[in-house]
Amino acid sequence: MPVDSAKRQVWLVQQGVWDTPMESMPLAAGYLKATALADERIARETEIEIRNYRGGMKLSALSQDLFRDGAPDVLAFSVLGWNYREFGVLAETFKQLRPDGWVIFGGTHVANRAQRTFAMVPEVDVVVNGEGEFVFTELVTAYLDGRSPRSLGDIDGISFQDPDGAVVTTPDRPRLEDLDVIPSPLLTGAIPLLDDAGEFRYDVALMETNRGCPYKCSFCYWGGAVGQRVRAFSRQRLRDELEFLAQHKVHTVVLCDANFGMLPIDAEFVADLLEIRERYGYPRTLETSWAKNKSKVFYQIVRDMKNAGMRSSFTLALQTLSDDALKLMNRRNMKVNDWRDLVEWLKAEELDCYAELIWGAPGESLQSFLRGYDRLAEHVSRIAVYPMLLLPNTEYFDKKDAYGFVTVRGDTDDFEYVLAHHTMPLRENLEARRFIFYARVLAENLVLRHVWAPARVYAGLSQSTLLLNFADWLERQDDTDSAPLREAAANAAAEFGAVSPALVYMYGDPRAKTVLSRWWQEAVRPLVPESARRCLDEAFRYDIVTQPTCAEPGSLEAAGLDLVDIDGEAFLRGAPVEFEFDVPRLVEAIGRGETVPIEPRRLVTSFYYKVGFAAFVATTNHEQSAYFLGRPERDVLGGQLVQDVAG
Repeated sequence: MPVDSAKRQVWLVQQGVWDTPMESMPLAAGYLKATALADERIARETEIEIRNYRGGMKLSALSQDLFRDGAPDVLAFSVLGWNYREFGVLAETFKQLRPDGWVIFGGTHVANRAQRTFAMVPEVDVVVNGEGEFVFTELVTAYLDGRSPRSLGDIDGISFQDPDGAVVTTPDRPRLEDLDVIPSPLLTGAIPLLDDAGEFRYDVALMETNRGCPYKCSFCYWGGAVGQRVRAFSRQRLRDELEFLAQHKVHTVVLCDANFGMLPIDAEFVADLLEIRERYGYPRTLETSWAKNKSKVFYQIVRDMKNAGMRSSFTLALQTLSDDALKLMNRRNMKVNDWRDLVEWLKAEELDCYAELIWGAPGESLQSFLRGYDRLAEHVSRIAVYPMLLLPNTEYFDKKDAYGFVTVRGDTDDFEYVLAHHTMPLRENLEARRFIFYARVLAENLVLRHVWAPARVYAGLSQSTLLLNFADWLERQDDTDSAPLREAAANAAAEFGAVSPALVYMYGDPRAKTVLSRWWQEAVRPLVPESARRCLDEAFRYDIVTQPTCAEPGSLEAAGLDLVDIDGEAFLRGAPVEFEFDVPRLVEAIGRGETVPIEPRRLVTSFYYKVGFAAFVATTNHEQSAYFLGRPERDVLGGQLVQDVAG
């Protein structure tokens, strides 16, 4: 059932991880398409399409959409752990429609795992084991030449099966030294940027400024280029891409780099970004995985961004504070562990940061993990905690028996979730996963923000104590208001920490605020000294009032909120709210280590809520959620003109 076309049809399939109203940009497929179409013969004899799908789309819907007009000649998949099973099923369906068509699997989840891939998905013809752009071009050319997928021994960087079914893996292809030989998927138009209404169609714009990572962390296989020299795209190419995105009014650029802020060219990139933003008004924000070891380049970039009013989330990718675990992770000697001075510097610069921890690393116990969590929370309350996964091609994966890992595959994905190992019994892991769920929902995803510090200072309640207090309290409830959250917590235990349903409830259901307030009154307030109760009450109320809103302008939920324009962005503005304490100033003072007496300091302010949070609420992307928090008038205006859109 071929598609009716004189040209050969080549389709590239990607699927994001999040089930959201907006697509994730198919950057990997865009690189493949742009590179292949730079070949004159391929451009002349083929049509290459990107089929991009949202996470959460069911297989029945995927298959119907993908094959509704027939099947292509070549079907190539960008395979990650979350879509491995779906793509295997789609490959099986494809071979029923086109027995002579080719199926190509590429991506970090299948690279160097051809034996397993062919055994599980026999319909796959080729597995790509490294950088795929020019490998894919050679494979398409081989198809056009009429070659058999069982005779591709002259193409480096792949695995295939010979006529007898034996797996053949060709020599690794050297990594590209000059990344500019890869045509830009943005500038060539390989990735469609606009939807039918002419609006930017993705949640964020993805870019790469470099490839490679000099570190060899035991849990990581970043793009297949760990322990390698970092190679960068040219300044002019990146500048051209930034300008192109600015012309399309892209709000947020997310860099797919492992250590941005490490190279001098990174400072040049930010200088160009700020200059382009000054001219076009876009992009507004930049997100990335910052360099683990902070250098002079990093500090200069942060200052430049701050001076220009460019927002970002600065990451402390610590993963653990246990010396034993750090040693086994191959991170013990990294300067990343000197994190306190960095946090203090960021605070002095009035910049926000968050930290990352991994639970389940060998050498870590639940006691040491919670101790490290609270040490970190004294300096930064937004801590992203992730359970340990065994990812293909990592040291932990390759030495699974040596570490005593016991794992289980996910119900809907192909990740190996760690259940136990030599220093982590299963029961302890289950206790930790319970904690992680509430830590991710309440702290990482910013349901509560300001209350943590005064609770610690004035009531002696650590962040982990409050989180576990909430867990205990919730599990004692039997009312209908709290039922959705209890159900989400129970399902998360079975689904290895999925928190999206809980976030949809916490931010999208008005009952959630009632549940939080009941917990505070019943379970926390009695633990607080009477002298501090009113102060902590106000800090808690401040967090509730400033939660992002899913309301859209003109909706019933937005009643009483004014639609205003601030520097070209839409906000909902509420009526002034009075607080007995200036909560943000109080928290800032505590963060600076000052001894702050509990004295009322009246605050009256309107809050501004950036419009559009409904598209992000289910993503668990706390970096994006931070931009939608209600902000007091003094922080929002900054001398800018506020225009009342309604009048």
